[in-house]
Amino acid sequence: MWSQHTITLPAMRRGYHLITSQVVRAIPELRKIEVGLLNVFIQHTSASLTINENADPDVRVDFETAMNHAVPESLDYIHTLEGPDDMPAHVKASMMGSSVMIPISGGELALGTWQGIYLCEHRNAASGRTLVLTLQGQSSSSMG
Repeated sequence: MWSQHTITLPAMRRGYHLITSQVVRAIPELRKIEVGLLNVFIQHTSASLTINENADPDVRVDFETAMNHAVPESLDYIHTLEGPDDMPAHVKASMMGSSVMIPISGGELALGTWQGIYLCEHRNAASGRTLVLTLQGQSSSSMG
C-alpha cells in the first residue's frame, strides 16, 4: 500500500518544535500498516527536519544555541536579500536535512521511547511550512 498526504503546519517561531502528533494525525492509514516506512519531507530550504529527544524541552533550546554557534549570522554572507537570518537558515537546513524516514511496526511509528519528529525552524519570521508524508507498507490483511 502507498499513501501520500501534504500538510501545512502553521507558522512557528524560530526554534525546534515537536510535530510528531501532527504528522500522525495527518495519516489515518498508518493504523492499518503492519510493516512499512514513513518518509516525511519538508518543501522548504530554510527549515529542516530531524528526530531527537521528545521529553525535555531544554533539548530544543540547546539545539538552537548549538546551531547558532555552528552557523552564526555574523559571517560575511553574500546572499542577504531576504535578511541576515536567511543564508544561515539555508546552511542549517542543509546540515540538518530535508527529510526523515521512520519505520512502522504494528500500525505505529517505531520511534524510540524518547524520540520525536522535530520541525527545525531557522527563520525569525517564517510562514507556514509544507510537509509531504509518504507512507509505504503492508497491512496485516495483505501479509500472508
